[in-house]
Amino acid sequence: MLGKARKDTPAMSETSGKIGTIIGPGAIFNGNLNAPETIRIDGTINGNCICGQNLILGQEGRVKGNITACNVMISGKVDGDLVVREKLEVLATGKVVGNVTTRSLIVDDGGCFDGKCTMTEAAGKPAPELIPDKSEDGKTPPEIIKA
Repeated sequence: MLGKARKDTPAMSETSGKIGTIIGPGAIFNGNLNAPETIRIDGTINGNCICGQNLILGQEGRVKGNITACNVMISGKVDGDLVVREKLEVLATGKVVGNVTTRSLIVDDGGCFDGKCTMTEAAGKPAPELIPDKSEDGKTPPEIIKA
């Protein structure tokens, strides 16, 4: 659904009370973030985010790195690739610069997506690898979790 603004997103509003990790406004996290539950980011992450559930990026939130999650709602800015098993929503204030693999993509009027999108067939199929097995220096980072 392109160009249609909504006030509420049912899939994300159901999880709003179950957020397990919060990166607050003004906080800067350098490194990879792995969490089994929903993550809300209102600060800045300089690294990859691997989330077992949903990832919510607030209007002031910034991620410079790759994201892997079940559902993702973006109101801030992402500079990196995304693998989203279910639904990716880029809201009116959101900006994504990077490639996306997802089952469902929604970009609201005013939202920005600059990259390539690959649509997956079904939610039950595993998403392809997002994070490379080796870092730029050729070493395998110990914190990398393969989806």
